Amino acid sequence: MDLQKKANFIRDEIVRVCVRNGAGHIAPSLSCVDILVALYYECMSYNPKDSLWEDRDRLIFSKGHGCYGLYAILADIGIIPKEEWENFYSQGSSLSGCIERKPEYGLEAGCGSLGHGLPIAVGLAFGAQIEKKKYHTFCVIGDGELQEGSTWEALQLAAKHQVRNLTIIVDRNRLQAMDFIMNILDREDNDLIKRLKGFGLSPVLCSGHDIDQLVSCLHKAKLSQKLIPKVIVACTIKGYGLNCMENMPKFHFRIPTEKDLAEGKTYE
Repeated sequence: MDLQKKANFIRDEIVRVCVRNGAGHIAPSLSCVDILVALYYECMSYNPKDSLWEDRDRLIFSKGHGCYGLYAILADIGIIPKEEWENFYSQGSSLSGCIERKPEYGLEAGCGSLGHGLPIAVGLAFGAQIEKKKYHTFCVIGDGELQEGSTWEALQLAAKHQVRNLTIIVDRNRLQAMDFIMNILDREDNDLIKRLKGFGLSPVLCSGHDIDQLVSCLHKAKLSQKLIPKVIVACTIKGYGLNCMENMPKFHFRIPTEKDLAEGKTYE
């Protein structure tokens, strides 16, 4: 499978369905498409014909407002019915604007309120480790979400208890709802790496839009025997793929107009 073509298809799906249906969180959804494509089409163990398979790898999608790519992928692989995705954000679908728990649709946790996903993921992974379950837990979090204290408390617990069957992927697009994170917190650009190392972790930095690199990092993390949770900091661009939207704070929840979309795409 050509994973890059698949990622571009998922981006097109997000824009097509969400602009038509009036769903606003397009930019935060576009930044993590490549991460999700690498997970679902290459790295995760799951059965699309049995979404409740006990040994499936779990994904906790913590930046719950940016879930449109996840919906599109789960519809593409046959877990979410196509009509649910086509009617997303309308009365004709049960899919909500922020992710809600629906295991039969591959949605493992409700994460509309930021800061909840990683604690859930740590609990899942730690419980699996104690019970000697085979599945791996992945958690996608946003870098703006890392301002939540619950996230750092979960990291402390995971490091202390050597939760090694957990991989955390930070969608590091450097933007939160209203502005660039550096303008909100006045932190150095490499401060996140320093803080993660301070918690006893060994973060790996990679491009969040290079699928081959993402696949390599994810496979290594899943197979690693280090007695700590694995952390991948994926450097991304918010609104990736649309010229009108990339690195534009105003597009956090703004729907592009026809004029905006006429500026074109940054991929073929």
